[in-house]
Amino acid sequence: MIAGDLSPAPAGSFSIVVIPDTQHYRGRGTKGSGKDTQPLSNEVFEGYTDWIAANLERQRIVFVSHAGDIVDINNRAQWALARRCMDKLHGRVPYGISVGNHDMTAAGDSSLFQEFFPSSRFVGFDWYGGTFENPEGRPAISGNNANSMQLFAAGGMKFVVLHLECNAPDDVLKWADSVLRRHADRHAMITTHMGLGPRDKPKLASDYFDAPKGRMTWTKRHGKRGNSPQQMWDKCFSKHANLFLLCCGDQSRTQAMRLKSTGRNGNTVHELLSDYGANGLRVMRFIPTADRIEVRTWNPLTGALCESTKIVKDRSQHQFMLSHDMSR
Repeated sequence: MIAGDLSPAPAGSFSIVVIPDTQHYRGRGTKGSGKDTQPLSNEVFEGYTDWIAANLERQRIVFVSHAGDIVDINNRAQWALARRCMDKLHGRVPYGISVGNHDMTAAGDSSLFQEFFPSSRFVGFDWYGGTFENPEGRPAISGNNANSMQLFAAGGMKFVVLHLECNAPDDVLKWADSVLRRHADRHAMITTHMGLGPRDKPKLASDYFDAPKGRMTWTKRHGKRGNSPQQMWDKCFSKHANLFLLCCGDQSRTQAMRLKSTGRNGNTVHELLSDYGANGLRVMRFIPTADRIEVRTWNPLTGALCESTKIVKDRSQHQFMLSHDMSR
């Protein structure tokens, strides 16, 4: 691989792309825009989905996962722009979206996400496995694609992917349990917005950068019903032997972080945080013959690998390899 370049994916490999938080809206009506009259835009989101669409074959991209915070302000203008960005992928590659804290109200109402990305948008695709349905008949809370399942196969491997909302409540986790049990023969991946970052809820602005970090023990959404990343691990994720990968975003002041954890069944679970802003997205290249995943942080806006950032200078947090048994 040439330094700074992302080589084509070789025969026999395939790639899964993770889009980090896309809150980078500019122009009229955005935060801090003041009297700005420029039309609403999001060059980062546009650039990321343009690159994915143009590289589906070159990088052998078989799935795309969005880690949430699709919008910055939960309004129809930003959602309409977000859907236009994701429309470039729609019908061309399977994908899923995790609902972030910016994508819902404090109480967990994700009605606008559901308006622009409802389950009806996906039911015609054979890779769409369905969504959690709120048993109380209130789809605004957790329903109608706010928590979704995708099924696909690549490189002789079968996958089940869950996209869970930020701080998913217990009823959603019970649904996730049932999905993972039902598809125990598949390699399982979960994307949920909050995961790694400051372990305890920051009290000072500096804590977001400097406090001890790991699986977070605090919440942002769903009030007392909301589960922290640690609770989601304890109640659900750790129980499933087929789970090997957890992806998250949310923490732009941590930006990049990874943990190698062990589930209750002795399985290795790679937990990966990426919230790069304009510094790049994640391309995870699976090489089944080597049981290896090459994780590359690639910046479509500059056409270069992300080797270091002001927050995370260590290259090994941006460009690294993971091991996973892909034989089954």
